[in-house]
Amino acid sequence: MRKIASVVIIFLAFILIYLLQANFFNWFTIAGVKPNLFVILIVFVGLFAGKYMGVSIGVVAGLLLDFFISKKIGISAIMFGIIGLLGGILDNNFSKDSKLTIIIIIFGTTALYEIGNYVINAFIYNYEVEIVNFAIQLGIEIIYNIILTIILYPLIQRAGNLLENIFKGNRILTRYF
Repeated sequence: MRKIASVVIIFLAFILIYLLQANFFNWFTIAGVKPNLFVILIVFVGLFAGKYMGVSIGVVAGLLLDFFISKKIGISAIMFGIIGLLGGILDNNFSKDSKLTIIIIIFGTTALYEIGNYVINAFIYNYEVEIVNFAIQLGIEIIYNIILTIILYPLIQRAGNLLENIFKGNRILTRYF
């Protein structure tokens, strides 16, 4: 029951982020670039709820975004699924208590999402690749995502610990103690 409630809360967070992206951050762009809060959400779910939950939420969120925004369905779903999987894999290798670690993870996943999305769209739509403009936009978006991650870190940490307790439980093997 707690897992279902957690998924519903994650879905409500998705809707809130969608509304923020569509309305609020249109007013606060930097050189016309908005942050991608969906990357932060999917990484957060992958890190704290596990790779299966990260992939599931990533694919569903990507499909919903593709359905509402994109011309082609599936590109964001693939990229968010990869990011959710990567978040789950990084959960085992890095500490989630360090802000620096989270910042590096957000840096890498934002770059991965945007580069993957750009390459796939350039291949499908055959548009001219403009590396300099893309690199500038990517840098601004990464900085924007990192700033928002630093601001939201206490909330992410608290919600993440709750999610981790619900989805992963207490995995201490007491027979060895």
